[in-house]
Amino acid sequence: MRDRDALENNPHITRSALEAIHGQVFGWALSRCNYDRTAAEDLMQQAYVELLSGRARFDQRSSLKTFVFAVVQNLARSRFRRLASRLRLADRYRQEPRTAHATDDLRVGHDDVWQAVHNLPSRQRDIIELVFCREMTVEEASAVMGVSAGTGRVHYDRAKKALRHSLGDQQDTGSA
Repeated sequence: MRDRDALENNPHITRSALEAIHGQVFGWALSRCNYDRTAAEDLMQQAYVELLSGRARFDQRSSLKTFVFAVVQNLARSRFRRLASRLRLADRYRQEPRTAHATDDLRVGHDDVWQAVHNLPSRQRDIIELVFCREMTVEEASAVMGVSAGTGRVHYDRAKKALRHSLGDQQDTGSA
């Protein structure tokens, strides 16, 4: 007998399991949509339609969380590819130089970290976000990104080295 909580067209997924990871998945959708809440809600709705209809079929080869993150990633990639590149280009031209005040030391440090992450190549930026912000392993993050675990580890290692290099000068001056 089928679990009443299971989805009709995706019997290995339960509604309660989706509810349990919804917040994390929505956070991922937000980041995929450049933190536009309306676009992220649309992306989540589209992901749930894929899951409910069975077009995105969970076969238990990964964790449910990894699978749903990958569904959102793939939908975002196909839906926002052109839009994302236009937004990044527009952001580059809109950015103004920041000025630091003595009372803003903590905030400037936080901004510097996120700016350094933002400046990483897209795959490195994605794996850093998935591992540090979305609490995934490198292997799970690699599956979401659609790359092998080895490739994911390479992107992760390169991202950490780039961040150390980028933020190294700031740490040296901060401790002086």
